[in-house]
Amino acid sequence: MNPQAKLISTMSLLLGTSITISSNHWMTAWIGLEINTLAILPLISKTHHPRAVEASTKYFLTQATASTLLLFASMINAWFSGQWDITQLTHPMSCMLSTIAISIKLGLVPFHFWFPEVLQGSTMTTCLLLATIMKFPPITLFYLTSPSLNSTLLTSMAIASAALGGWMGLNQTQTRKVLAFSSIAHLGWMTIILNYDPNLTLITFYLYTVTTSAIFLILNTTNTLKLSTVMTTWTKIPPLTTIFMLTLLSLAGLPPLTGFMPKWLIIQELTKQELTATATAISLLSLLGLFFYLRLAYCATITLPPNFTNYMKQWQTNKPTNPLTTIFTSLSIMLLPLSPMVLTIS
Repeated sequence: MNPQAKLISTMSLLLGTSITISSNHWMTAWIGLEINTLAILPLISKTHHPRAVEASTKYFLTQATASTLLLFASMINAWFSGQWDITQLTHPMSCMLSTIAISIKLGLVPFHFWFPEVLQGSTMTTCLLLATIMKFPPITLFYLTSPSLNSTLLTSMAIASAALGGWMGLNQTQTRKVLAFSSIAHLGWMTIILNYDPNLTLITFYLYTVTTSAIFLILNTTNTLKLSTVMTTWTKIPPLTTIFMLTLLSLAGLPPLTGFMPKWLIIQELTKQELTATATAISLLSLLGLFFYLRLAYCATITLPPNFTNYMKQWQTNKPTNPLTTIFTSLSIMLLPLSPMVLTIS
């Protein structure tokens, strides 16, 4: 890809995200989302592979549909209430349509169908952007409109996302699809607490972003696209593979790693709201995700590839380790002691 075009796309991506997360008016938020969509399309289709073109087409169609619904919802709300302020979402139809539109943009169940396919057709760096930065503006809109949204609808979608994200990830052999379904399951955790403690939704998203970024950067360094390739990474870079295993366990939410903190706080808040059954259900559904995280960790660190007489040894990767990998992996493993400070902030 042309360096100038890549720079323009990246700057537009940052501009669109900044416009949406800092706006109070529905029109400026919508413009920011549109800039985001148009900026990421060249990055998805830059490999000129048929799967990349297919992924960019699917992404464009779903995001255009979601943007249309969001604009329609804001216009209905402005028609009946005279308000374009994002926090003044009062009309029931507008609340329903905006929930559906933002869910499509995020990839929440039952609007998840595009997300795994788009990630599968993209490069690792683009997957990282799609799974983290591109979800920040819709999550911000959810945060701003959270008092107006239907808690029953959000809880149903959250439970369905956690169930389907865990269930569909079980039989995947492609690392990008595993991380796509992992993202859907984590969105379920973020959505379920949105009505009761929106700050906790943002904290969960930040920690998910840090951990997922670390995993994508490690996979990009080792050039790992399939589970069968994960088995060969131990012989190439043992220290990085060990860190990869710990980061996966953090994403699964095992103590004493960072990923345990948001799940613990969400379960605690749901129990305070007397939603013990909901907390129990989503906790049990997270066990499905734990299985495929453990399978990835097992393949990376315990399983060795078969060594036949004609087996060609894979030498250490020539890619230098990104400095960001060190920062993100450290944060995704060792942030749990900061839980009291996070509780104070939220």
